[in-house]
Amino acid sequence: MTMLTPGEQLEIIKRGVVEILIETGLLKKIERSYQTKVPLKIKAGFDPTAPDIHLGHTVLLEKMRQFQDLGHEVVLIIGDLTGMIGDPTGRSEIRKPLTKEEVLKNAETYKEQVFKILVPEKTQVRFNSEWLEKLTPMEIIRLQAKQTVARMLEREDFRQRFESHSPIGIHEFIYPLLQGYDSVALKADVEIGGTDQKFNLLMGRELQQEYGQEPQALVIMPLLEGTDGVKKMSKSLGNYIGITETPKEMFGKVMSISDGLMLRYYELLSHISLNELNALKNGIGGGAAHPMEAKKSLASEIVERYHGREAAIKAREEFEHIFKGKGLPDEIPVFRLGPDDVYIWLPKILKLAGITKSTGEAIRLIKQGGVSLNNEKVEDPDKKLPTGEYLVKAGKRRFLKIIPHHAGN
Repeated sequence: MTMLTPGEQLEIIKRGVVEILIETGLLKKIERSYQTKVPLKIKAGFDPTAPDIHLGHTVLLEKMRQFQDLGHEVVLIIGDLTGMIGDPTGRSEIRKPLTKEEVLKNAETYKEQVFKILVPEKTQVRFNSEWLEKLTPMEIIRLQAKQTVARMLEREDFRQRFESHSPIGIHEFIYPLLQGYDSVALKADVEIGGTDQKFNLLMGRELQQEYGQEPQALVIMPLLEGTDGVKKMSKSLGNYIGITETPKEMFGKVMSISDGLMLRYYELLSHISLNELNALKNGIGGGAAHPMEAKKSLASEIVERYHGREAAIKAREEFEHIFKGKGLPDEIPVFRLGPDDVYIWLPKILKLAGITKSTGEAIRLIKQGGVSLNNEKVEDPDKKLPTGEYLVKAGKRRFLKIIPHHAGN
């Protein structure tokens, strides 16, 4: 167990947190653990509805890692059974259920990726089918009897669908109950989840009380904004940074975020200490620290975590060579993307920026091998690129810097 006092542990746990329910209850659990030398059981669940993890998913994983470093027991629940039902959170329509084969295939990929953050030998990986498949029909009926339809309709997404006469499947009502039952089955002390999961997390507390257990404390984390700085990180929105992306792509995407968002990423994703984080915030606020250098350090740290130190050094050198290297003109025209430009079609940008007279000319130039992007030749004129920061070279002497709408000059 850690030698840190309960108060010191709580201070670390609170970093980046939106809300703790209930903070005094969590502190009492930590104090009891400290005195008895018995680690707390920390739970977080993931439904493997997609195979790849992006930095938005890692916010919960990083908080789990903090608990591990404090000496507590972490249980990563892979919702193989609940994944086949489909989490109704934030849905305006019934989610298409996944097959068992799809869920298990995605789950294997999840397990490979999460151990880039969590310590394998300190992590329990459990599938919730272990206990949920053992529930008899009568036990499921008793579980359902512990909540009412009125309680379920307190959920904003259910209420909106009910009021708009959109279908709500009966199986969707049981999803929060099954997720909550995971906490009962594990006798969890703490559950970590995002703000969008608050209803489901509270259900775990309520069910634990119904089953005569001490209710878990809830550590509720924010949803990480994507590279656009507005909407939550999502593959479907194209504003994500995937942890399996190449070092070069990952570094460049981190460098494309705004200075304000950079500090949020530092708070939620970086492993620097609280003292270092506060010093960085004060340094940038007072002008003693340069945001660009801080962003390079953040990008290097994230790339190193997922690809190793050598890859991080190389990615930084390549970035600096592209944007600061010799042979570039002192003044490069800048094209700022619009707020709705999630994906960009390069020929259109070249036309709008005045590099070419038409998209047709831009396409011909690309096909002739006359356009490079971040020092790499563009071969597909129809390829759409995620919003980000790019250096375009057209022909021998024309340069263009593309930046997101929120980026600084």
